[in-house]
Amino acid sequence: MKKFLLSAIAVLLITNICSANENNDLRTLFLSNNARICAINLRTFNADDANGNQLIDEGEIGGNFLNAIDRLDEIKNLHINTLHVLPITPTGRLKALGTAGSVYAASDFWSINPQLVDNNSELSDFEQAKKFIDECHARNIRVIIDLPSCGAYDLFLTHPELFIKDSRQCSIVPTDWTDVRLLNTGKNGKLNQDVLDAHKRFVDMVLKLGADGIRADVATIKPYDFWVEIIKYTRSRDPQFLFLAEASDSWREPPSLYAEFTPYDKLLQAGFDGYYGSFFNLKEWSAEEFINHIKFNLKLLNSYKEPKSVILSFTTHDEVSPVILHGEAFSIMIEWLQATLPFNPYCIDGFFSGDDYIYPWANSKAEKSETDDYFYFVHRGKMDLFNFSRKPGGNNKNILENFKKAYEFRQNNAEFIARGSFNALNTDNEKVFAFSRTYKNETIIVIGNLDFKNPQNKITIKTPNVRKKTIFIIINGNENIKTGYKKIFTDLDSGEIKVIKIANR
Repeated sequence: MKKFLLSAIAVLLITNICSANENNDLRTLFLSNNARICAINLRTFNADDANGNQLIDEGEIGGNFLNAIDRLDEIKNLHINTLHVLPITPTGRLKALGTAGSVYAASDFWSINPQLVDNNSELSDFEQAKKFIDECHARNIRVIIDLPSCGAYDLFLTHPELFIKDSRQCSIVPTDWTDVRLLNTGKNGKLNQDVLDAHKRFVDMVLKLGADGIRADVATIKPYDFWVEIIKYTRSRDPQFLFLAEASDSWREPPSLYAEFTPYDKLLQAGFDGYYGSFFNLKEWSAEEFINHIKFNLKLLNSYKEPKSVILSFTTHDEVSPVILHGEAFSIMIEWLQATLPFNPYCIDGFFSGDDYIYPWANSKAEKSETDDYFYFVHRGKMDLFNFSRKPGGNNKNILENFKKAYEFRQNNAEFIARGSFNALNTDNEKVFAFSRTYKNETIIVIGNLDFKNPQNKITIKTPNVRKKTIFIIINGNENIKTGYKKIFTDLDSGEIKVIKIANR
Protein backbone atom coordinates (compact mmCIF):
# COMPACT_ATOMS: atom_id res chain seq x y z
CA MET A 1 0.00 0.00 0.00
CA LYS A 2 2.78 2.40 0.99
CA LYS A 3 4.79 1.79 -2.19
CA PHE A 4 1.66 2.21 -4.31
CA LEU A 5 0.84 5.56 -2.68
CA LEU A 6 4.38 6.85 -3.10
CA SER A 7 4.51 5.85 -6.78
CA ALA A 8 1.12 7.49 -7.45
CA ILE A 9 2.30 10.68 -5.80
CA ALA A 10 5.59 10.64 -7.68
CA VAL A 11 3.77 10.39 -11.01
CA LEU A 12 1.43 13.19 -10.02
CA LEU A 13 4.25 15.51 -8.96
CA ILE A 14 6.23 14.88 -12.15
CA THR A 15 3.41 15.05 -14.68
CA ASN A 16 1.08 17.60 -13.08
CA ILE A 17 2.81 20.97 -13.05
CA CYS A 18 0.61 23.30 -11.02
CA SER A 19 -0.12 26.79 -12.23
CA ALA A 20 -0.33 29.25 -9.35
CA ASN A 21 -2.49 32.35 -9.40
CA GLU A 22 -0.18 34.91 -11.02
CA ASN A 23 -2.21 37.82 -9.63
CA ASN A 24 -2.14 36.62 -6.04
CA ASP A 25 -1.58 39.48 -3.58
CA LEU A 26 -3.10 37.92 -0.47
CA ARG A 27 0.11 37.58 1.51
CA THR A 28 0.93 41.26 1.02
CA LEU A 29 -2.66 42.18 1.86
CA PHE A 30 -2.64 40.10 5.05
CA LEU A 31 0.77 41.24 6.27
CA SER A 32 -0.31 44.87 5.86
CA ASN A 33 -3.46 44.11 7.95
CA ASN A 34 -5.76 44.77 5.01
CA ALA A 35 -7.36 41.33 4.58
CA ARG A 36 -11.02 41.41 5.66
CA ILE A 37 -11.84 37.72 5.99
CA CYS A 38 -15.11 35.79 6.21
CA ALA A 39 -15.24 32.02 6.81
CA ILE A 40 -17.84 30.06 4.85
CA ASN A 41 -18.99 26.44 4.73
CA LEU A 42 -19.81 25.87 1.05
CA ARG A 43 -22.23 23.08 1.96
CA THR A 44 -24.53 25.65 3.60
CA PHE A 45 -23.32 28.94 2.07
CA ASN A 46 -26.15 29.26 -0.45
CA ALA A 47 -28.30 26.26 0.42
CA ASP A 48 -31.95 26.58 -0.63
CA ASP A 49 -34.18 25.53 2.28
CA ALA A 50 -37.45 25.85 0.36
CA ASN A 51 -39.77 24.48 3.07
CA GLY A 52 -38.17 26.48 5.88
CA ASN A 53 -37.41 23.59 8.25
CA GLN A 54 -33.70 24.61 8.34
CA LEU A 55 -32.67 21.31 6.73
CA ILE A 56 -31.88 20.60 3.11
CA ASP A 57 -34.28 17.77 2.44
CA GLU A 58 -34.48 15.51 -0.58
CA GLY A 59 -35.40 17.63 -3.60
CA GLU A 60 -33.96 20.82 -2.08
CA ILE A 61 -30.61 22.22 -3.18
CA GLY A 62 -27.61 22.25 -0.90
CA GLY A 63 -24.76 24.71 -1.15
CA ASN A 64 -22.25 24.00 -3.91
CA PHE A 65 -19.47 25.68 -5.86
CA LEU A 66 -21.78 26.99 -8.57
CA ASN A 67 -24.69 28.38 -6.55
CA ALA A 68 -22.16 29.95 -4.16
CA ILE A 69 -21.30 32.35 -6.97
CA ASP A 70 -24.73 33.96 -6.56
CA ARG A 71 -23.72 35.31 -3.13
CA LEU A 72 -20.38 36.80 -4.11
CA ASP A 73 -21.78 40.26 -4.92
CA GLU A 74 -23.36 40.29 -1.46
CA ILE A 75 -19.97 39.44 0.07
CA LYS A 76 -18.26 42.19 -1.92
CA ASN A 77 -20.91 44.72 -0.87
CA LEU A 78 -20.16 43.88 2.77
CA HIS A 79 -16.58 45.09 2.10
CA ILE A 80 -15.18 41.59 2.65
CA ASN A 81 -12.19 40.95 0.39
CA THR A 82 -11.18 37.41 1.41
CA LEU A 83 -13.11 34.18 1.88
CA HIS A 84 -11.84 31.42 4.15
CA VAL A 85 -13.49 28.35 2.61
CA LEU A 86 -13.88 25.53 5.12
CA PRO A 87 -12.60 22.15 3.85
CA ILE A 88 -13.55 21.11 0.33
CA THR A 89 -12.09 17.60 0.70
CA PRO A 90 -14.43 14.55 0.83
CA THR A 91 -15.96 13.77 4.23
CA GLY A 92 -15.78 10.45 6.05
CA ARG A 93 -18.83 8.21 6.31
CA LEU A 94 -17.69 5.82 9.05
CA LYS A 95 -17.71 6.60 12.78
CA ALA A 96 -18.99 9.97 11.63
CA LEU A 97 -20.73 12.88 13.31
CA GLY A 98 -23.88 14.21 11.67
CA THR A 99 -25.83 13.08 8.65
CA ALA A 100 -23.42 14.62 6.13
CA GLY A 101 -20.17 14.13 8.05
CA SER A 102 -17.93 16.83 9.46
CA VAL A 103 -16.14 18.88 6.82
CA TYR A 104 -13.01 18.39 8.96
CA ALA A 105 -13.15 14.58 8.74
CA ALA A 106 -11.24 14.21 5.47
CA SER A 107 -11.52 10.87 3.70
CA ASP A 108 -8.65 11.98 1.45
CA PHE A 109 -6.54 15.09 0.89
CA TRP A 110 -6.28 15.05 -2.89
CA SER A 111 -9.80 15.28 -4.29
CA ILE A 112 -12.94 17.38 -4.08
CA ASN A 113 -15.99 16.72 -1.91
CA PRO A 114 -18.80 15.46 -4.21
CA GLN A 115 -21.33 17.08 -1.83
CA LEU A 116 -20.17 20.46 -3.17
CA VAL A 117 -20.72 19.59 -6.82
CA ASP A 118 -23.77 20.49 -8.92
CA ASN A 119 -24.64 17.21 -10.68
CA ASN A 120 -26.77 19.05 -13.23
CA SER A 121 -23.75 20.89 -14.60
CA GLU A 122 -21.62 19.59 -17.46
CA LEU A 123 -18.53 20.93 -15.69
CA SER A 124 -16.36 18.48 -13.77
CA ASP A 125 -15.92 18.79 -10.00
CA PHE A 126 -12.53 20.44 -10.49
CA GLU A 127 -13.90 22.83 -13.12
CA GLN A 128 -16.76 23.84 -10.82
CA ALA A 129 -14.37 24.54 -7.94
CA LYS A 130 -12.09 26.54 -10.19
CA LYS A 131 -15.02 28.51 -11.62
CA PHE A 132 -16.04 29.52 -8.08
CA ILE A 133 -12.52 30.74 -7.30
CA ASP A 134 -12.28 32.53 -10.65
CA GLU A 135 -15.57 34.33 -9.95
CA CYS A 136 -14.23 35.38 -6.54
CA HIS A 137 -11.14 36.81 -8.21
CA ALA A 138 -13.28 38.64 -10.76
CA ARG A 139 -14.76 40.54 -7.80
CA ASN A 140 -11.37 41.12 -6.16
CA ILE A 141 -12.15 38.53 -3.47
CA ARG A 142 -9.25 36.29 -2.45
CA VAL A 143 -9.72 32.65 -1.45
CA ILE A 144 -8.16 30.70 1.43
CA ILE A 145 -8.76 26.92 1.41
CA ASP A 146 -8.89 25.03 4.72
CA LEU A 147 -6.52 22.11 5.25
CA PRO A 148 -7.98 19.57 7.75
CA SER A 149 -5.59 18.51 10.50
CA CYS A 150 -6.71 14.87 10.77
CA GLY A 151 -8.16 12.08 8.64
CA ALA A 152 -11.47 10.27 8.73
CA TYR A 153 -11.69 6.65 9.83
CA ASP A 154 -12.42 5.80 6.19
CA LEU A 155 -8.95 7.06 5.26
CA PHE A 156 -7.37 5.04 8.05
CA LEU A 157 -8.88 1.86 6.57
CA THR A 158 -7.57 2.57 3.06
CA HIS A 159 -4.23 4.19 3.98
CA PRO A 160 -3.19 3.06 7.47
CA GLU A 161 0.40 4.13 6.76
CA LEU A 162 -0.75 7.74 7.16
CA PHE A 163 -1.81 7.32 10.79
CA ILE A 164 -0.39 6.90 14.29
CA LYS A 165 -1.31 3.58 15.91
CA ASP A 166 -1.26 2.42 19.50
CA SER A 167 0.25 -0.86 20.75
CA ARG A 168 -2.78 -2.77 19.41
CA GLN A 169 -2.37 -1.13 15.97
CA CYS A 170 -5.57 0.87 16.51
CA SER A 171 -5.94 4.45 15.28
CA ILE A 172 -5.78 7.37 17.73
CA VAL A 173 -8.76 9.60 18.49
CA PRO A 174 -7.42 13.02 19.52
CA THR A 175 -9.18 14.62 22.53
CA ASP A 176 -12.98 14.25 21.95
CA TRP A 177 -12.86 14.51 18.13
CA THR A 178 -14.39 11.06 17.74
CA ASP A 179 -14.91 11.29 13.96
CA VAL A 180 -11.23 11.79 13.07
CA ARG A 181 -7.94 9.97 13.57
CA LEU A 182 -4.49 11.38 14.25
CA LEU A 183 -2.08 11.51 11.32
CA ASN A 184 1.46 10.23 11.74
CA THR A 185 3.47 13.22 10.56
CA GLY A 186 6.65 11.95 12.20
CA LYS A 187 8.94 14.13 14.26
CA ASN A 188 11.44 16.90 13.64
CA GLY A 189 14.36 15.36 11.81
CA LYS A 190 12.38 12.27 10.83
CA LEU A 191 9.18 13.11 8.99
CA ASN A 192 6.74 10.56 7.61
CA GLN A 193 7.18 10.92 3.85
CA ASP A 194 3.76 9.38 3.14
CA VAL A 195 1.94 12.10 5.11
CA LEU A 196 4.20 14.80 3.72
CA ASP A 197 3.47 13.69 0.16
CA ALA A 198 -0.27 13.51 0.85
CA HIS A 199 -0.14 17.15 1.95
CA LYS A 200 1.89 18.10 -1.10
CA ARG A 201 -0.91 16.61 -3.21
CA PHE A 202 -3.33 18.88 -1.36
CA VAL A 203 -1.10 21.87 -2.13
CA ASP A 204 -0.93 20.82 -5.79
CA MET A 205 -4.71 20.73 -5.93
CA VAL A 206 -5.35 24.14 -4.38
CA LEU A 207 -2.62 25.78 -6.43
CA LYS A 208 -4.09 24.36 -9.62
CA LEU A 209 -7.50 25.67 -8.56
CA GLY A 210 -5.96 29.14 -8.30
CA ALA A 211 -6.49 29.59 -4.55
CA ASP A 212 -4.55 32.32 -2.73
CA GLY A 213 -3.80 30.70 0.61
CA ILE A 214 -4.23 27.86 3.08
CA ARG A 215 -5.62 27.93 6.59
CA ALA A 216 -4.07 25.02 8.47
CA ASP A 217 -6.54 23.45 10.89
CA VAL A 218 -4.95 22.81 14.33
CA ALA A 219 -1.52 23.51 12.87
CA THR A 220 0.03 22.90 16.28
CA ILE A 221 -0.18 19.10 15.99
CA LYS A 222 2.35 18.88 13.18
CA PRO A 223 6.13 19.30 13.68
CA TYR A 224 8.07 22.45 12.89
CA ASP A 225 10.06 20.67 10.15
CA PHE A 226 6.85 19.45 8.52
CA TRP A 227 5.56 22.99 8.04
CA VAL A 228 8.94 24.29 6.90
CA GLU A 229 8.88 21.67 4.13
CA ILE A 230 5.25 22.27 3.09
CA ILE A 231 5.55 26.06 3.11
CA LYS A 232 8.82 25.96 1.17
CA TYR A 233 7.26 23.58 -1.37
CA THR A 234 4.29 25.91 -1.87
CA ARG A 235 6.15 29.22 -1.95
CA SER A 236 8.51 27.92 -4.61
CA ARG A 237 5.48 28.07 -6.90
CA ASP A 238 3.65 31.06 -5.48
CA PRO A 239 5.63 33.46 -3.24
CA GLN A 240 2.41 35.34 -2.42
CA PHE A 241 0.63 32.25 -1.11
CA LEU A 242 -0.67 32.85 2.42
CA PHE A 243 -0.30 30.37 5.28
CA LEU A 244 -2.60 31.02 8.25
CA ALA A 245 -2.15 28.76 11.29
CA GLU A 246 -5.04 27.80 13.49
CA ALA A 247 -3.00 28.25 16.64
CA SER A 248 -3.38 30.49 19.65
CA ASP A 249 -1.10 31.79 22.37
CA SER A 250 -3.60 30.34 24.86
CA TRP A 251 -3.06 26.79 23.54
CA ARG A 252 -0.61 25.08 25.88
CA GLU A 253 -0.71 21.34 25.06
CA PRO A 254 -1.58 18.91 22.26
CA PRO A 255 -5.02 17.25 21.96
CA SER A 256 -3.45 13.80 22.44
CA LEU A 257 -0.45 12.26 24.18
CA TYR A 258 0.45 10.82 20.77
CA ALA A 259 0.38 14.20 19.01
CA GLU A 260 3.23 16.58 18.34
CA PHE A 261 2.92 20.13 19.63
CA THR A 262 4.39 23.15 17.88
CA PRO A 263 3.35 26.38 19.63
CA TYR A 264 2.17 29.47 17.80
CA ASP A 265 5.51 31.31 17.94
CA LYS A 266 7.39 28.34 16.45
CA LEU A 267 4.78 28.10 13.69
CA LEU A 268 5.44 31.72 12.79
CA GLN A 269 9.17 30.89 12.69
CA ALA A 270 8.40 27.94 10.39
CA GLY A 271 6.98 30.32 7.80
CA PHE A 272 3.33 30.88 8.71
CA ASP A 273 2.22 34.46 8.04
CA GLY A 274 -0.22 34.65 10.91
CA TYR A 275 -2.18 32.87 13.58
CA TYR A 276 -5.33 33.22 15.71
CA GLY A 277 -5.09 35.71 18.53
CA SER A 278 -6.98 34.79 21.70
CA PHE A 279 -9.56 37.49 20.98
CA PHE A 280 -12.32 34.88 21.32
CA ASN A 281 -11.78 35.32 25.09
CA LEU A 282 -13.17 38.86 24.98
CA LYS A 283 -16.47 37.42 26.22
CA GLU A 284 -14.88 36.87 29.64
CA TRP A 285 -12.01 39.36 29.75
CA SER A 286 -11.68 42.48 31.84
CA ALA A 287 -10.81 45.72 30.05
CA GLU A 288 -7.20 45.39 31.22
CA GLU A 289 -6.89 41.83 29.89
CA PHE A 290 -8.22 42.92 26.51
CA ILE A 291 -5.80 45.83 26.18
CA ASN A 292 -2.91 43.67 27.36
CA HIS A 293 -3.66 41.09 24.66
CA ILE A 294 -3.51 43.77 21.97
CA LYS A 295 -0.15 44.91 23.32
CA PHE A 296 1.07 41.31 23.49
CA ASN A 297 0.30 40.72 19.82
CA LEU A 298 1.88 43.96 18.68
CA LYS A 299 5.07 43.12 20.57
CA LEU A 300 5.10 39.51 19.32
CA LEU A 301 4.58 40.38 15.68
CA ASN A 302 7.27 43.05 15.79
CA SER A 303 9.78 40.51 17.13
CA TYR A 304 10.14 38.68 13.79
CA LYS A 305 12.52 39.71 11.03
CA GLU A 306 9.88 39.03 8.37
CA PRO A 307 6.41 40.64 8.65
CA LYS A 308 3.74 38.65 10.52
CA SER A 309 0.16 39.38 11.46
CA VAL A 310 -2.84 37.94 13.28
CA ILE A 311 -6.57 37.59 12.76
CA LEU A 312 -9.14 39.13 15.07
CA SER A 313 -10.74 35.83 16.03
CA PHE A 314 -13.63 37.24 18.08
CA THR A 315 -16.03 34.98 16.22
CA THR A 316 -15.08 31.68 14.53
CA HIS A 317 -16.92 28.45 13.73
CA ASP A 318 -15.60 27.08 17.04
CA GLU A 319 -17.16 29.90 19.08
CA VAL A 320 -20.73 30.34 20.30
CA SER A 321 -22.61 33.11 18.51
CA PRO A 322 -22.05 36.55 20.12
CA VAL A 323 -25.81 37.21 20.24
CA ILE A 324 -26.22 34.18 22.51
CA LEU A 325 -23.33 35.19 24.74
CA HIS A 326 -24.07 38.89 25.28
CA GLY A 327 -26.81 39.92 22.87
CA GLU A 328 -26.86 42.40 20.02
CA ALA A 329 -24.48 44.83 21.72
CA PHE A 330 -21.66 42.27 21.76
CA SER A 331 -21.91 41.68 18.01
CA ILE A 332 -21.84 45.42 17.34
CA MET A 333 -18.86 45.88 19.65
CA ILE A 334 -16.99 43.14 17.78
CA GLU A 335 -17.80 44.77 14.43
CA TRP A 336 -16.31 48.10 15.47
CA LEU A 337 -13.26 46.47 17.03
CA GLN A 338 -12.77 44.65 13.74
CA ALA A 339 -12.92 48.05 12.05
CA THR A 340 -10.42 49.84 14.28
CA LEU A 341 -7.73 47.43 15.56
CA PRO A 342 -4.38 47.01 13.74
CA PHE A 343 -4.90 43.37 12.76
CA ASN A 344 -6.92 41.49 10.12
CA PRO A 345 -10.72 41.41 10.64
CA TYR A 346 -12.27 37.93 10.64
CA CYS A 347 -15.85 36.68 10.95
CA ILE A 348 -18.01 33.74 9.92
CA ASP A 349 -20.94 33.53 7.54
CA GLY A 350 -24.13 34.65 9.30
CA PHE A 351 -22.39 36.70 12.00
CA PHE A 352 -23.05 39.94 10.12
CA SER A 353 -26.83 39.44 10.34
CA GLY A 354 -27.00 38.08 13.88
CA ASP A 355 -27.41 34.33 13.35
CA ASP A 356 -27.66 32.42 16.65
CA TYR A 357 -27.09 29.03 14.94
CA ILE A 358 -29.84 27.39 16.98
CA TYR A 359 -31.26 24.53 14.93
CA PRO A 360 -34.68 23.15 16.03
CA TRP A 361 -33.80 19.60 14.93
CA ALA A 362 -30.47 19.51 16.79
CA ASN A 363 -29.50 16.05 18.08
CA SER A 364 -32.78 14.47 16.99
CA LYS A 365 -32.96 11.28 14.97
CA ALA A 366 -32.86 11.49 11.18
CA GLU A 367 -34.74 9.31 8.72
CA LYS A 368 -31.88 9.37 6.21
CA SER A 369 -28.16 9.87 6.46
CA GLU A 370 -25.10 9.81 4.18
CA THR A 371 -23.02 8.53 7.10
CA ASP A 372 -23.36 5.88 9.78
CA ASP A 373 -24.70 8.54 12.17
CA TYR A 374 -28.49 8.86 12.12
CA PHE A 375 -28.61 11.84 14.46
CA TYR A 376 -28.32 15.53 13.56
CA PHE A 377 -25.17 16.29 15.50
CA VAL A 378 -24.59 20.01 16.14
CA HIS A 379 -22.73 22.24 18.55
CA ARG A 380 -25.29 24.61 20.07
CA GLY A 381 -24.88 28.17 18.93
CA LYS A 382 -22.20 27.33 16.35
CA MET A 383 -22.36 27.15 12.57
CA ASP A 384 -23.37 23.67 11.41
CA LEU A 385 -20.47 21.64 10.00
CA PHE A 386 -22.08 18.21 10.23
CA ASN A 387 -25.37 18.17 8.26
CA PHE A 388 -27.05 19.52 5.14
CA SER A 389 -28.60 22.59 6.73
CA ARG A 390 -29.91 26.03 5.87
CA LYS A 391 -27.95 29.00 4.63
CA PRO A 392 -26.45 30.91 7.61
CA GLY A 393 -28.11 34.21 8.43
CA GLY A 394 -30.14 36.05 11.03
CA ASN A 395 -32.67 38.86 10.79
CA ASN A 396 -31.03 41.51 12.95
CA LYS A 397 -30.96 44.64 10.80
CA ASN A 398 -29.06 46.67 13.41
CA ILE A 399 -26.17 44.20 13.45
CA LEU A 400 -26.14 44.09 9.65
CA GLU A 401 -26.15 47.87 9.24
CA ASN A 402 -23.36 48.25 11.80
CA PHE A 403 -21.33 45.61 9.99
CA LYS A 404 -21.64 47.46 6.69
CA LYS A 405 -20.83 50.78 8.31
CA ALA A 406 -17.86 49.43 10.29
CA TYR A 407 -16.28 47.53 7.40
CA GLU A 408 -16.81 50.45 5.04
CA PHE A 409 -15.06 52.67 7.60
CA ARG A 410 -12.14 50.24 7.70
CA GLN A 411 -11.99 50.01 3.91
CA ASN A 412 -12.08 53.80 3.49
CA ASN A 413 -9.39 54.28 6.15
CA ALA A 414 -7.26 51.25 5.28
CA GLU A 415 -3.85 52.91 5.58
CA PHE A 416 -4.79 54.72 8.78
CA ILE A 417 -6.08 51.57 10.50
CA ALA A 418 -3.33 49.29 9.25
CA ARG A 419 -0.38 51.59 9.96
CA GLY A 420 -1.54 53.95 12.68
CA SER A 421 -0.04 53.82 16.17
CA PHE A 422 -1.93 52.08 18.95
CA ASN A 423 -2.12 53.82 22.31
CA ALA A 424 -3.89 52.39 25.36
CA LEU A 425 -5.79 55.03 27.32
CA ASN A 426 -6.29 54.97 31.08
CA THR A 427 -9.84 54.89 32.41
CA ASP A 428 -11.18 55.02 35.96
CA ASN A 429 -13.46 52.00 35.38
CA GLU A 430 -12.22 48.38 35.21
CA LYS A 431 -15.08 47.42 32.90
CA VAL A 432 -14.27 50.10 30.32
CA PHE A 433 -11.46 49.89 27.77
CA ALA A 434 -10.18 52.78 25.71
CA PHE A 435 -7.52 53.24 23.08
CA SER A 436 -6.55 55.70 20.39
CA ARG A 437 -5.16 55.23 16.88
CA THR A 438 -3.07 58.02 15.37
CA TYR A 439 -1.65 58.40 11.87
CA LYS A 440 -0.44 61.53 10.06
CA ASN A 441 -1.91 63.94 12.60
CA GLU A 442 -5.31 62.24 12.59
CA THR A 443 -6.67 60.44 15.67
CA ILE A 444 -9.61 58.23 16.48
CA ILE A 445 -10.57 57.15 19.99
CA VAL A 446 -12.41 53.90 20.78
CA ILE A 447 -14.19 53.37 24.12
CA GLY A 448 -16.14 50.24 25.12
CA ASN A 449 -18.12 48.93 28.06
CA LEU A 450 -17.53 45.21 28.69
CA ASP A 451 -20.43 45.07 31.13
CA PHE A 452 -23.27 43.83 28.93
CA LYS A 453 -25.88 44.09 31.68
CA ASN A 454 -25.25 47.49 33.21
CA PRO A 455 -24.41 50.98 31.94
CA GLN A 456 -21.30 52.72 33.24
CA ASN A 457 -21.66 56.40 34.07
CA LYS A 458 -19.33 59.31 34.74
CA ILE A 459 -16.33 57.65 33.14
CA THR A 460 -13.07 59.57 32.89
CA ILE A 461 -10.59 58.70 30.14
CA LYS A 462 -7.14 60.28 30.12
CA THR A 463 -5.89 61.20 26.67
CA PRO A 464 -3.15 63.62 25.63
CA ASN A 465 -4.85 64.31 22.29
CA VAL A 466 -7.72 66.47 23.56
CA ARG A 467 -8.19 69.93 24.96
CA LYS A 468 -11.27 71.59 26.39
CA LYS A 469 -12.29 72.93 22.97
CA THR A 470 -11.61 69.74 21.05
CA ILE A 471 -14.27 68.98 18.44
CA PHE A 472 -15.32 65.36 17.94
CA ILE A 473 -16.92 63.61 14.99
CA ILE A 474 -19.02 60.71 16.29
CA ILE A 475 -18.51 57.65 14.08
CA ASN A 476 -20.46 55.27 16.35
CA GLY A 477 -22.21 55.52 19.72
CA ASN A 478 -24.03 58.17 21.70
CA GLU A 479 -22.85 61.77 21.60
CA ASN A 480 -22.71 62.29 25.38
CA ILE A 481 -19.05 63.35 25.50
CA LYS A 482 -17.49 66.23 27.39
CA THR A 483 -13.87 67.29 27.34
CA GLY A 484 -11.43 68.63 29.88
CA TYR A 485 -7.71 69.18 29.78
CA LYS A 486 -6.30 65.89 28.44
CA LYS A 487 -9.48 64.12 29.57
CA ILE A 488 -12.77 62.85 28.17
CA PHE A 489 -15.90 62.39 30.27
CA THR A 490 -18.70 60.14 29.08
CA ASP A 491 -21.43 57.63 29.93
CA LEU A 492 -21.78 54.24 28.26
CA ASP A 493 -24.84 52.07 27.82
CA SER A 494 -24.45 48.35 28.57
CA GLY A 495 -22.09 46.88 25.98
CA GLU A 496 -21.81 50.19 24.11
CA ILE A 497 -18.78 50.99 21.98
CA LYS A 498 -17.97 54.53 20.92
CA VAL A 499 -15.76 55.42 17.97
CA ILE A 500 -14.93 59.09 17.76
CA LYS A 501 -12.63 61.08 15.52
CA ILE A 502 -10.83 64.21 16.59
CA ALA A 503 -11.69 66.88 14.05
CA ASN A 504 -8.85 68.87 12.51
CA ARG A 505 -8.34 72.15 14.37
